[in-house]
Parts: sequence; structure tokens; C-alpha cells
Amino acid sequence: MEKCDCKNNYYSGKNLYKSTAVSSDLTFRDLTGRWMARWNIGRMNFRVKPGLYNIGNPGRDSEVFISSNYKMSFDVLRKNLKGINAWIIVLDTKGINVWCAAGKGTFGTDELIKMIDMTGIKDHINHKRLIVPQLGAPGISAHEVVKRTGMKVIYGPVKASDIKSFLENNRKATAVMRKVTFTLFERLILTPTELVQSLKYSPFILIFLYLIDIVIGKNEISIFYSDIIVFAGALLTGTILFPVFLLVIPVRSFALKGWILGLIYISLVNLIAFGTVFGNYVHIVIIPSLISFLAYNFTGSTTFTNLSGVEKELKFALPAYAISGLSGIFILVFKFF
Repeated sequence: MEKCDCKNNYYSGKNLYKSTAVSSDLTFRDLTGRWMARWNIGRMNFRVKPGLYNIGNPGRDSEVFISSNYKMSFDVLRKNLKGINAWIIVLDTKGINVWCAAGKGTFGTDELIKMIDMTGIKDHINHKRLIVPQLGAPGISAHEVVKRTGMKVIYGPVKASDIKSFLENNRKATAVMRKVTFTLFERLILTPTELVQSLKYSPFILIFLYLIDIVIGKNEISIFYSDIIVFAGALLTGTILFPVFLLVIPVRSFALKGWILGLIYISLVNLIAFGTVFGNYVHIVIIPSLISFLAYNFTGSTTFTNLSGVEKELKFALPAYAISGLSGIFILVFKFF
């Protein structure tokens, strides 16, 4: 292997494909970008260029790891390769993480085969091993990769933090390394994204709630405070309390879980404000459905659902949300006239 004139780049004499050297140490800019992505700020632009990267000083016997071009996935991988000389092939997943991209098909067999060819990785190594993250397995057909490229797919551990132990164990994952967890902490770190996302349509819902209060006949001060407080509480319930109580609510459907939690929330609010759970009957109809919708959005972040299950749930959730909204409007019209 020869060095090219470009700093931190290498190429093989045969295919002249450059490999970009990256560090396993994350910079302040990396950490800031990660924090912003958690809060859904420029999240879809938080990506790296697909291609071939190298950690340390990899040689022809060094391992080849596969990642997505969502920068957070890439950063987690390179951070846990500290002290290891390795190659990284980054697939073009349109800025989506490994797990979600595998479900959508962008972290897939065809993309992997294309990047094996484009990066010329075969000219950099003597072996035929590709270490693919376990969560990317749904998108990768190992036998098809072997058939079309001659490269062998080895599924690594669920967590990048287990990579060193995985390699020390002769590239074999233990039962613990294969276990997918979804702890309270793992659920809560996802909530900022959902919270910020929900703020996009908040003004429209606040206007609707404002109209509700006008029809009911509250004074201007109570209109302002009740709308803001009730709606803010609904957002926090749907984006924070829902993942906290996810395992406690005894039904499987996320939409139904959210509706139950929403009904409890608005009943307590009405009880405190009016002394009865039916103090604001329009909120009783609208708010549980709003929290149910927020809960349903959480299906894209959990290990408890799959694509077919989410689509099946949507078939009854969307009509239910429509009926809820129309019911609220009907009650308002009936009350007004």
C-alpha cells in the first residue's frame, strides 16, 4: 500500500480508491452534533460520506466493519474501535441509522455489494470477512453477498461497546452480546427527538383548543392558561411519561397504550380543575387521541414493534384519530347552537 499526497488518505496501487483516515476520539464538534441530532436539530443532515475509512493503521489482515452513513452510528462505531486497526465501509443509508435503514432497505444487500466493489476493499485485505452489526441483519442476505462477491458476512454484537470482547472471542458473539435491550434510560434518550418533532404542529392544536375554550365560554385569562398548560402537559405525557410507563400499561398496541395514558392524564387534569373528570368534555375526547398519536410515533424507536405490526396498527389508529377530532368538532357545534 502506498501513501497518496492527500493528508490522511491511502490508496492501493490497483484501484486507486482512497480510504479516509478517522480518529476513534470524538471531538467537541462531534459531541455537539450528536446533541443537536438528539434534539432533532439538523438530524437528517447529520451524516458522513459513504465510502472506505480506516482507523489506526490497518493492514491486509485487519477486520472490515460495515456501518451506515448516519454520523451517530458511525461515531459510536469508531469510538469503540479505539486501539484497533480496522477498515470501515460506510453504506449510503440516506442519513438513517443501521437498524431503521435495515428495515427500510437502504442498509441492504445491494448497497453492501455495490460498496464492496466501489471501495475495492478486496484489494486491501487477504481475508474475506465483513463484520455487519446485528441490528443490520434484517437488511442483509448473507448468502447473497457470498454468492455475488465471495465475501463472508459475520454478524457482530448488538452494541458497539462489545466489539473488543467479540473479537477476543474469535469473532463469536455470546448470548449477552446478542440480546437487544430497551431499558428506561435507552427509552428516555429518544424523547427529545419526539418532543421537538411534536412542536411542529403544536400551534395548530393550540388554536383548536383556543376555539374550544371560546365556545365553552371561559374568560380570556383562563383561555390562555388552560390551553398552554393542558397542551404542554399532553406533550410531556406523550413524549416522556409514555416511554416511562411503556412496560406498565397492560396492552400491546402503542396507540391504545397512549390513549389509556391520555385518558388518565386528562381525567386527573379535569378533576383538579373542575372537581369532576368531565369538567371539559371536549378535552376528554381530544387529548387522549393526541397523546395516543404521540405514543404511536414512538413505534419507530422501539424494539417492541416491526414494520408490518406498525402498518397494521395504523389501519385502526388513523380512523380513530379522525373520529376523535370530528367528535370534538361535533360537540363544539352542538354546544354553540
